[in-house]
Amino acid sequence: MRIGLVLENRPDFFVHWLALNALGCSVLPISAASQLDEIAYFLEHGEPVLVVTIPERVDLLERACQLTAKPVPVIGLNRFGNLPEAPSSKAQLSGPEDNGKLECALLYTSGSTGKPKGCILSNEYFTQFGHWYRCLGGLAQIAWGEERLLTPLPLGHMNAMAVSTTGMIMNGGCIIQLDRFHSSTWWQTVRESKATILHYLGVLPAILLKLPVDKGDDFSGQIRFGFGAGVNPDHHQRFEQRFGFPLIESWAMTECGSGGCITANREPRHVGSACFGFATDTVQYQVVDEQKLPVIKGDNGELRVRANGAYPKQGFFSGYLKDPEATNEAWAGGWLNTGDIVRQGEDGQLHFVDRLKNVIRRSGENISALAVETHLLNDPVISEVIVTAVPDETRGDEVAACVVLGEKMKADEDMAVSIVLRSLSKLTYYKVPGYIIFCDELPKTASNKPRRAEITALAVSRLNHECCWDTRYLKKRQINK
Repeated sequence: MRIGLVLENRPDFFVHWLALNALGCSVLPISAASQLDEIAYFLEHGEPVLVVTIPERVDLLERACQLTAKPVPVIGLNRFGNLPEAPSSKAQLSGPEDNGKLECALLYTSGSTGKPKGCILSNEYFTQFGHWYRCLGGLAQIAWGEERLLTPLPLGHMNAMAVSTTGMIMNGGCIIQLDRFHSSTWWQTVRESKATILHYLGVLPAILLKLPVDKGDDFSGQIRFGFGAGVNPDHHQRFEQRFGFPLIESWAMTECGSGGCITANREPRHVGSACFGFATDTVQYQVVDEQKLPVIKGDNGELRVRANGAYPKQGFFSGYLKDPEATNEAWAGGWLNTGDIVRQGEDGQLHFVDRLKNVIRRSGENISALAVETHLLNDPVISEVIVTAVPDETRGDEVAACVVLGEKMKADEDMAVSIVLRSLSKLTYYKVPGYIIFCDELPKTASNKPRRAEITALAVSRLNHECCWDTRYLKKRQINK
Protein backbone atom coordinates (compact mmCIF):
# COMPACT_ATOMS: atom_id res chain seq x y z
CA MET A 1 0.00 0.00 0.00
CA ARG A 2 1.39 3.37 -1.04
CA ILE A 3 0.50 6.79 0.43
CA GLY A 4 1.22 10.09 -1.32
CA LEU A 5 2.85 12.82 0.78
CA VAL A 6 2.86 16.50 -0.18
CA LEU A 7 4.29 17.89 3.04
CA GLU A 8 7.31 19.99 2.01
CA ASN A 9 10.29 20.07 4.41
CA ARG A 10 8.09 19.98 7.51
CA PRO A 11 8.21 17.86 10.68
CA ASP A 12 4.94 16.28 9.51
CA PHE A 13 6.86 14.53 6.74
CA PHE A 14 9.00 12.60 9.24
CA VAL A 15 5.97 11.71 11.39
CA HIS A 16 3.95 10.34 8.49
CA TRP A 17 6.85 8.58 6.78
CA LEU A 18 7.99 6.73 9.90
CA ALA A 19 4.47 5.95 11.13
CA LEU A 20 3.42 4.61 7.74
CA ASN A 21 6.61 2.58 7.49
CA ALA A 22 5.83 0.99 10.86
CA LEU A 23 2.48 -0.08 9.37
CA GLY A 24 4.19 -1.57 6.34
CA CYS A 25 3.13 1.22 3.96
CA SER A 26 5.31 2.87 1.34
CA VAL A 27 5.34 6.62 0.73
CA LEU A 28 5.27 8.57 -2.52
CA PRO A 29 6.70 12.06 -1.85
CA ILE A 30 5.53 14.77 -4.28
CA SER A 31 7.05 18.24 -4.40
CA ALA A 32 4.60 20.95 -3.38
CA ALA A 33 6.09 23.03 -6.21
CA SER A 34 4.83 20.56 -8.82
CA GLN A 35 2.19 21.75 -11.26
CA LEU A 36 -1.23 20.19 -11.91
CA ASP A 37 -0.30 17.94 -14.84
CA GLU A 38 2.90 16.79 -13.14
CA ILE A 39 1.02 15.82 -9.97
CA ALA A 40 -1.63 14.00 -11.99
CA TYR A 41 1.12 11.92 -13.63
CA PHE A 42 2.63 10.94 -10.27
CA LEU A 43 -0.80 9.94 -8.94
CA GLU A 44 -1.76 8.01 -12.08
CA HIS A 45 1.56 6.20 -12.36
CA GLY A 46 2.36 5.76 -8.66
CA GLU A 47 -1.18 4.72 -7.67
CA PRO A 48 -1.27 5.84 -4.04
CA VAL A 49 -4.47 4.87 -2.21
CA LEU A 50 -4.47 8.15 -0.28
CA VAL A 51 -2.71 11.53 -0.35
CA VAL A 52 -1.81 13.57 2.73
CA THR A 53 -0.97 17.20 2.08
CA ILE A 54 -0.51 20.60 3.64
CA PRO A 55 -3.81 22.55 3.72
CA GLU A 56 -2.66 25.01 1.04
CA ARG A 57 -2.40 22.21 -1.55
CA VAL A 58 -5.68 20.36 -0.93
CA ASP A 59 -7.57 21.98 -3.80
CA LEU A 60 -4.71 21.45 -6.25
CA LEU A 61 -4.37 17.78 -5.25
CA GLU A 62 -8.10 17.20 -5.57
CA ARG A 63 -8.07 18.71 -9.06
CA ALA A 64 -5.10 16.54 -9.99
CA CYS A 65 -6.91 13.45 -8.72
CA GLN A 66 -9.83 14.19 -11.01
CA LEU A 67 -7.45 13.94 -13.98
CA THR A 68 -6.61 10.33 -13.08
CA ALA A 69 -8.53 7.15 -13.87
CA LYS A 70 -9.04 6.34 -10.19
CA PRO A 71 -9.29 9.46 -7.98
CA VAL A 72 -8.24 8.87 -4.38
CA PRO A 73 -9.02 10.75 -1.16
CA VAL A 74 -6.94 13.82 -0.35
CA ILE A 75 -6.53 14.71 3.32
CA GLY A 76 -5.15 18.02 4.51
CA LEU A 77 -3.23 18.11 7.77
CA ASN A 78 -6.06 20.21 9.19
CA ARG A 79 -8.71 17.59 8.36
CA PHE A 80 -7.67 14.67 10.51
CA GLY A 81 -10.53 15.38 12.89
CA ASN A 82 -13.03 14.54 10.16
CA LEU A 83 -11.56 11.70 8.14
CA PRO A 84 -13.38 10.24 5.14
CA GLU A 85 -14.16 6.55 4.99
CA ALA A 86 -11.03 4.51 4.37
CA PRO A 87 -10.55 3.62 0.69
CA SER A 88 -11.14 0.04 -0.32
CA SER A 89 -7.94 -1.63 -1.42
CA LYS A 90 -6.70 -5.09 -2.20
CA ALA A 91 -3.30 -4.11 -0.87
CA GLN A 92 -2.41 -5.66 2.46
CA LEU A 93 -0.50 -4.09 5.29
CA SER A 94 2.69 -5.96 6.03
CA GLY A 95 3.67 -6.90 9.51
CA PRO A 96 6.99 -6.95 11.35
CA GLU A 97 7.71 -10.45 10.08
CA ASP A 98 8.35 -9.06 6.59
CA ASN A 99 11.95 -8.44 5.58
CA GLY A 100 13.92 -5.50 4.25
CA LYS A 101 13.00 -6.19 0.63
CA LEU A 102 9.62 -4.48 1.09
CA GLU A 103 9.09 -1.11 -0.58
CA CYS A 104 9.74 1.83 1.74
CA ALA A 105 9.39 4.69 -0.76
CA LEU A 106 8.80 5.44 -4.41
CA LEU A 107 11.01 8.32 -5.56
CA TYR A 108 10.75 9.75 -9.05
CA THR A 109 13.87 10.60 -11.04
CA SER A 110 14.05 13.00 -13.96
CA GLY A 111 13.82 10.35 -16.67
CA SER A 112 16.24 11.18 -19.48
CA THR A 113 13.91 9.59 -22.05
CA GLY A 114 10.72 11.44 -21.18
CA LYS A 115 8.40 10.98 -18.21
CA PRO A 116 9.93 10.65 -14.73
CA LYS A 117 10.69 7.09 -13.67
CA GLY A 118 9.55 5.77 -10.30
CA CYS A 119 12.44 4.20 -8.37
CA ILE A 120 11.26 1.50 -5.99
CA LEU A 121 13.36 1.74 -2.83
CA SER A 122 13.24 -0.94 -0.15
CA ASN A 123 13.64 -0.78 3.61
CA GLU A 124 17.01 -2.41 3.07
CA TYR A 125 18.02 0.40 0.69
CA PHE A 126 17.45 2.97 3.44
CA THR A 127 19.00 1.08 6.35
CA GLN A 128 22.09 0.19 4.34
CA PHE A 129 22.50 3.81 3.22
CA GLY A 130 22.24 5.01 6.81
CA HIS A 131 24.80 2.44 7.92
CA TRP A 132 27.11 3.39 5.04
CA TYR A 133 26.97 7.07 5.99
CA ARG A 134 27.61 6.62 9.70
CA CYS A 135 30.60 4.38 8.93
CA LEU A 136 32.28 6.57 6.28
CA GLY A 137 35.13 7.64 8.52
CA GLY A 138 38.11 9.69 7.41
CA LEU A 139 37.22 13.37 7.11
CA ALA A 140 33.56 12.36 7.45
CA GLN A 141 33.97 10.81 10.88
CA ILE A 142 30.63 10.76 12.73
CA ALA A 143 30.56 10.56 16.53
CA TRP A 144 27.84 8.44 18.11
CA GLY A 145 25.05 10.49 19.66
CA GLU A 146 26.84 13.83 19.24
CA GLU A 147 26.13 15.08 15.72
CA ARG A 148 23.66 17.77 14.72
CA LEU A 149 23.12 17.61 10.96
CA LEU A 150 21.67 20.68 9.24
CA THR A 151 20.23 20.29 5.75
CA PRO A 152 18.14 22.47 3.42
CA LEU A 153 17.82 19.67 0.86
CA PRO A 154 14.29 18.62 -0.14
CA LEU A 155 12.63 15.72 1.60
CA GLY A 156 11.48 13.38 -1.09
CA HIS A 157 14.98 13.22 -2.54
CA MET A 158 17.42 10.43 -1.82
CA ASN A 159 19.97 12.54 0.08
CA ALA A 160 17.56 14.00 2.64
CA MET A 161 15.65 10.75 3.21
CA ALA A 162 18.23 7.98 2.91
CA VAL A 163 21.47 9.72 3.91
CA SER A 164 20.83 12.47 6.45
CA THR A 165 17.62 11.17 8.03
CA THR A 166 18.42 7.47 8.16
CA GLY A 167 22.05 8.17 9.01
CA MET A 168 21.19 10.33 12.02
CA ILE A 169 18.48 7.95 13.23
CA MET A 170 20.96 5.07 13.15
CA ASN A 171 23.66 7.17 14.82
CA GLY A 172 21.57 8.71 17.59
CA GLY A 173 22.08 12.17 16.10
CA CYS A 174 19.86 15.19 15.51
CA ILE A 175 18.39 16.30 12.17
CA ILE A 176 17.92 20.04 11.64
CA GLN A 177 15.70 20.14 8.56
CA LEU A 178 15.28 23.61 7.03
CA ASP A 179 12.34 24.53 4.82
CA ARG A 180 14.87 25.49 2.13
CA PHE A 181 18.15 27.34 1.69
CA HIS A 182 18.15 30.99 2.85
CA SER A 183 21.49 32.61 2.04
CA SER A 184 20.98 35.78 4.12
CA THR A 185 20.37 33.86 7.36
CA TRP A 186 22.35 30.69 6.64
CA TRP A 187 25.33 31.26 8.90
CA GLN A 188 23.15 32.66 11.67
CA THR A 189 21.09 29.46 11.51
CA VAL A 190 24.26 27.36 11.55
CA ARG A 191 25.46 29.12 14.71
CA GLU A 192 22.14 29.09 16.55
CA SER A 193 21.40 25.47 15.73
CA LYS A 194 24.87 24.35 16.87
CA ALA A 195 25.11 22.20 13.75
CA THR A 196 28.19 19.99 13.40
CA ILE A 197 27.52 18.65 9.87
CA LEU A 198 26.10 20.50 6.86
CA HIS A 199 24.60 19.00 3.71
CA TYR A 200 24.82 21.01 0.52
CA LEU A 201 24.29 21.14 -3.21
CA GLY A 202 26.84 22.73 -5.53
CA VAL A 203 24.81 25.94 -5.72
CA LEU A 204 25.18 26.67 -1.98
CA PRO A 205 28.95 27.33 -1.89
CA ALA A 206 28.64 29.54 -4.98
CA ILE A 207 26.02 31.71 -3.28
CA LEU A 208 27.71 31.80 0.13
CA LEU A 209 31.02 32.92 -1.37
CA LYS A 210 29.25 36.01 -2.70
CA LEU A 211 28.30 37.15 0.81
CA PRO A 212 30.41 39.93 2.35
CA VAL A 213 33.46 38.65 4.21
CA ASP A 214 32.82 38.57 7.96
CA LYS A 215 35.17 38.11 10.90
CA GLY A 216 32.98 35.21 12.03
CA ASP A 217 33.40 33.25 8.80
CA ASP A 218 35.69 30.61 10.34
CA PHE A 219 33.58 27.63 11.48
CA SER A 220 36.48 25.23 11.99
CA GLY A 221 35.64 24.95 15.68
CA GLN A 222 32.02 23.96 15.05
CA ILE A 223 31.53 22.18 11.72
CA ARG A 224 33.21 18.80 11.16
CA PHE A 225 32.43 18.67 7.45
CA GLY A 226 29.98 19.48 4.67
CA PHE A 227 28.62 16.60 2.61
CA GLY A 228 27.23 16.95 -0.90
CA ALA A 229 27.98 17.00 -4.60
CA GLY A 230 28.55 19.32 -7.50
CA VAL A 231 30.58 22.13 -5.97
CA ASN A 232 32.15 24.25 -8.70
CA PRO A 233 35.86 23.24 -8.81
CA ASP A 234 36.80 26.95 -8.86
CA HIS A 235 34.89 27.51 -5.61
CA HIS A 236 35.95 24.42 -3.65
CA GLN A 237 39.29 25.53 -2.19
CA ARG A 238 38.16 29.13 -1.71
CA PHE A 239 35.19 27.95 0.33
CA GLU A 240 37.23 25.65 2.56
CA GLN A 241 39.88 28.30 3.21
CA ARG A 242 37.31 30.96 4.06
CA PHE A 243 34.89 28.93 6.18
CA GLY A 244 37.27 26.45 7.77
CA PHE A 245 35.84 23.00 7.07
CA PRO A 246 36.05 20.45 4.24
CA LEU A 247 33.36 19.94 1.62
CA ILE A 248 33.20 16.18 1.10
CA GLU A 249 32.22 15.53 -2.51
CA SER A 250 30.27 12.36 -3.18
CA TRP A 251 28.91 10.62 -6.26
CA ALA A 252 25.64 8.71 -6.22
CA MET A 253 22.29 8.46 -7.92
CA THR A 254 18.91 7.38 -6.62
CA GLU A 255 19.22 4.06 -8.44
CA CYS A 256 22.57 3.05 -6.95
CA GLY A 257 21.97 3.81 -3.27
CA SER A 258 24.85 2.93 -1.00
CA GLY A 259 25.73 -0.06 -3.18
CA GLY A 260 27.52 2.17 -5.69
CA CYS A 261 28.18 5.41 -3.78
CA ILE A 262 31.72 6.81 -4.02
CA THR A 263 33.03 9.59 -1.76
CA ALA A 264 36.17 11.72 -1.41
CA ASN A 265 36.37 11.48 2.37
CA ARG A 266 40.11 10.88 2.65
CA GLU A 267 43.17 12.83 1.57
CA PRO A 268 44.39 13.55 -0.97
CA ARG A 269 41.03 14.84 -2.25
CA HIS A 270 42.44 16.80 -5.20
CA VAL A 271 40.29 19.80 -4.31
CA GLY A 272 39.36 21.83 -7.37
CA SER A 273 39.40 18.93 -9.84
CA ALA A 274 35.82 17.57 -9.50
CA CYS A 275 37.28 14.55 -7.69
CA PHE A 276 34.83 12.28 -5.85
CA GLY A 277 37.32 9.82 -4.45
CA PHE A 278 38.15 6.12 -4.43
CA ALA A 279 35.63 3.32 -4.68
CA THR A 280 35.62 1.31 -1.45
CA ASP A 281 36.06 -2.46 -1.25
CA THR A 282 32.26 -2.83 -1.28
CA VAL A 283 31.90 -1.19 -4.71
CA GLN A 284 33.00 -2.51 -8.09
CA TYR A 285 33.25 -0.06 -10.96
CA GLN A 286 34.31 0.26 -14.58
CA VAL A 287 35.02 3.26 -16.79
CA VAL A 288 34.01 2.21 -20.30
CA ASP A 289 33.76 3.50 -23.87
CA GLU A 290 30.70 3.40 -26.15
CA GLN A 291 31.25 -0.32 -26.76
CA LYS A 292 31.30 -0.90 -22.97
CA LEU A 293 35.01 -1.74 -23.07
CA PRO A 294 37.25 -0.42 -20.26
CA VAL A 295 39.30 2.69 -21.07
CA ILE A 296 42.80 3.41 -19.80
CA LYS A 297 43.50 5.72 -16.88
CA GLY A 298 43.24 9.34 -17.87
CA ASP A 299 40.66 8.75 -20.61
CA ASN A 300 37.03 9.75 -20.25
CA GLY A 301 34.36 7.06 -20.15
CA GLU A 302 30.99 6.11 -18.72
CA LEU A 303 30.92 5.00 -15.09
CA ARG A 304 29.36 1.59 -14.36
CA VAL A 305 28.92 0.34 -10.80
CA ARG A 306 27.69 -2.67 -8.84
CA ALA A 307 28.09 -4.05 -5.35
CA ASN A 308 31.08 -6.28 -4.72
CA GLY A 309 30.36 -9.89 -3.80
CA ALA A 310 27.70 -12.46 -4.58
CA TYR A 311 24.84 -9.94 -4.75
CA PRO A 312 25.74 -7.18 -7.25
CA LYS A 313 22.43 -5.34 -6.69
CA GLN A 314 22.80 -5.22 -2.90
CA GLY A 315 21.90 -1.72 -1.67
CA PHE A 316 20.60 -0.61 -5.08
CA PHE A 317 17.06 0.28 -6.10
CA SER A 318 14.59 -2.56 -6.69
CA GLY A 319 13.68 -1.40 -10.19
CA TYR A 320 11.56 1.14 -12.04
CA LEU A 321 7.84 0.92 -11.33
CA LYS A 322 5.91 -0.59 -14.27
CA ASP A 323 8.99 -0.42 -16.51
CA PRO A 324 10.95 -3.69 -16.55
CA GLU A 325 12.45 -2.77 -19.92
CA ALA A 326 14.05 0.39 -18.50
CA THR A 327 15.20 -1.57 -15.44
CA ASN A 328 16.89 -4.18 -17.62
CA GLU A 329 18.46 -1.45 -19.74
CA ALA A 330 19.87 0.23 -16.63
CA TRP A 331 21.43 -3.10 -15.60
CA ALA A 332 22.60 -4.12 -19.09
CA GLY A 333 25.72 -6.26 -18.89
CA GLY A 334 25.32 -6.88 -15.17
CA TRP A 335 26.36 -3.33 -14.21
CA LEU A 336 24.32 -0.25 -13.37
CA ASN A 337 25.02 1.99 -16.35
CA THR A 338 25.05 5.47 -14.84
CA GLY A 339 25.19 7.70 -17.90
CA ASP A 340 27.86 9.83 -16.18
CA ILE A 341 31.20 10.49 -17.87
CA VAL A 342 34.17 10.28 -15.51
CA ARG A 343 37.95 10.07 -15.63
CA GLN A 344 40.21 7.93 -13.45
CA GLY A 345 43.36 9.64 -12.26
CA GLU A 346 46.75 7.97 -12.01
CA ASP A 347 46.19 7.35 -8.30
CA GLY A 348 42.87 5.60 -8.99
CA GLN A 349 40.57 8.37 -7.82
CA LEU A 350 37.57 9.27 -9.96
CA HIS A 351 36.78 12.72 -11.36
CA PHE A 352 33.41 13.84 -12.71
CA VAL A 353 33.49 15.10 -16.31
CA ASP A 354 29.99 15.36 -17.78
CA ARG A 355 26.66 13.63 -18.27
CA LEU A 356 26.12 11.22 -21.10
CA LYS A 357 22.37 11.28 -20.60
CA ASN A 358 20.27 14.20 -21.78
CA VAL A 359 19.77 15.51 -18.27
CA ILE A 360 20.30 19.06 -17.04
CA ARG A 361 21.45 19.47 -13.44
CA ARG A 362 20.35 22.84 -12.10
CA SER A 363 20.87 23.64 -8.41
CA GLY A 364 20.96 19.93 -7.64
CA GLU A 365 17.74 19.14 -9.51
CA ASN A 366 17.94 16.68 -12.41
CA ILE A 367 15.82 17.97 -15.29
CA SER A 368 14.90 15.89 -18.32
CA ALA A 369 15.52 17.95 -21.44
CA LEU A 370 13.13 15.72 -23.36
CA ALA A 371 10.31 16.31 -20.87
CA VAL A 372 10.72 20.09 -21.18
CA GLU A 373 10.86 19.77 -24.98
CA THR A 374 7.65 17.72 -24.97
CA HIS A 375 5.90 20.48 -23.04
CA LEU A 376 7.23 23.30 -25.21
CA LEU A 377 6.17 21.57 -28.41
CA ASN A 378 2.57 21.91 -27.20
CA ASP A 379 2.96 25.69 -27.31
CA PRO A 380 1.18 26.86 -30.49
CA VAL A 381 3.87 29.43 -31.35
CA ILE A 382 6.72 26.88 -31.41
CA SER A 383 7.54 24.84 -34.50
CA GLU A 384 10.73 23.13 -33.27
CA VAL A 385 12.66 23.18 -30.01
CA ILE A 386 15.69 21.57 -28.43
CA VAL A 387 16.39 22.04 -24.73
CA THR A 388 19.96 21.91 -23.47
CA ALA A 389 22.17 22.90 -20.57
CA VAL A 390 24.25 26.06 -20.57
CA PRO A 391 26.75 26.93 -17.82
CA ASP A 392 25.64 29.04 -14.89
CA GLU A 393 28.21 30.30 -12.39
CA THR A 394 25.83 29.95 -9.45
CA ARG A 395 23.54 27.03 -10.30
CA GLY A 396 25.89 24.81 -12.29
CA ASP A 397 23.62 24.44 -15.30
CA GLU A 398 20.71 26.51 -16.55
CA VAL A 399 17.93 25.39 -18.89
CA ALA A 400 18.15 26.90 -22.38
CA ALA A 401 15.58 26.39 -25.12
CA CYS A 402 16.63 26.78 -28.76
CA VAL A 403 13.34 27.67 -30.43
CA VAL A 404 12.22 27.77 -34.05
CA LEU A 405 8.98 29.74 -34.17
CA GLY A 406 6.03 29.07 -36.42
CA GLU A 407 5.37 31.17 -39.49
CA LYS A 408 4.70 34.88 -39.01
CA MET A 409 5.73 34.74 -35.34
CA LYS A 410 7.94 37.59 -34.11
CA ALA A 411 11.14 36.56 -32.33
CA ASP A 412 11.34 39.28 -29.68
CA GLU A 413 11.41 39.69 -25.90
CA ASP A 414 7.62 39.67 -25.58
CA MET A 415 7.50 36.33 -27.35
CA ALA A 416 10.22 34.86 -25.10
CA VAL A 417 8.46 36.08 -21.95
CA SER A 418 5.11 34.71 -23.09
CA ILE A 419 6.62 31.27 -23.74
CA VAL A 420 8.13 31.17 -20.26
CA LEU A 421 4.98 32.42 -18.53
CA ARG A 422 2.90 29.73 -20.21
CA SER A 423 5.49 27.15 -19.16
CA LEU A 424 5.31 28.27 -15.53
CA SER A 425 1.66 27.22 -15.41
CA LYS A 426 2.56 23.66 -16.47
CA LEU A 427 6.08 22.92 -15.21
CA THR A 428 7.80 23.13 -11.86
CA TYR A 429 9.56 26.51 -11.90
CA TYR A 430 13.14 25.20 -12.02
CA LYS A 431 12.40 23.21 -15.22
CA VAL A 432 11.30 26.30 -17.15
CA PRO A 433 13.85 27.74 -19.63
CA GLY A 434 16.11 30.42 -18.19
CA TYR A 435 17.12 31.37 -21.72
CA ILE A 436 15.05 31.47 -24.89
CA ILE A 437 17.28 31.40 -27.97
CA PHE A 438 15.47 32.01 -31.23
CA CYS A 439 16.89 30.16 -34.24
CA ASP A 440 16.00 30.08 -37.92
CA GLU A 441 16.77 26.36 -37.98
CA LEU A 442 18.36 23.68 -35.81
CA PRO A 443 21.33 21.51 -36.88
CA LYS A 444 20.18 18.01 -37.89
CA THR A 445 21.68 14.75 -39.11
CA ALA A 446 20.96 13.25 -42.54
CA SER A 447 18.17 11.25 -40.88
CA ASN A 448 16.65 14.49 -39.52
CA LYS A 449 17.69 13.89 -35.92
CA PRO A 450 18.90 16.90 -33.90
CA ARG A 451 22.66 17.26 -33.50
CA ARG A 452 22.48 17.86 -29.78
CA ALA A 453 26.19 18.49 -29.25
CA GLU A 454 26.19 21.16 -31.97
CA ILE A 455 23.01 22.70 -30.59
CA THR A 456 24.52 22.89 -27.10
CA ALA A 457 27.61 24.65 -28.50
CA LEU A 458 25.31 26.95 -30.47
CA ALA A 459 23.33 27.82 -27.34
CA VAL A 460 26.46 28.62 -25.33
CA SER A 461 27.86 30.81 -28.12
CA ARG A 462 24.64 32.81 -28.41
CA LEU A 463 23.98 33.62 -24.75
CA ASN A 464 25.03 37.24 -25.36
CA HIS A 465 23.56 37.41 -28.86
CA GLU A 466 20.58 39.57 -29.77
CA CYS A 467 18.56 36.43 -30.53
CA CYS A 468 18.85 35.25 -26.91
CA TRP A 469 16.56 36.44 -24.13
CA ASP A 470 17.52 35.96 -20.49
CA THR A 471 14.34 34.87 -18.68
CA ARG A 472 15.92 33.67 -15.44
CA TYR A 473 14.25 36.50 -13.52
CA LEU A 474 10.87 34.88 -14.25
CA LYS A 475 11.86 31.55 -12.66
CA LYS A 476 10.33 31.97 -9.24
CA ARG A 477 8.81 29.44 -6.89
CA GLN A 478 5.10 29.27 -7.72
CA ILE A 479 2.33 29.20 -5.12
CA ASN A 480 -0.18 26.57 -6.20
CA LYS A 481 -3.61 26.53 -4.64
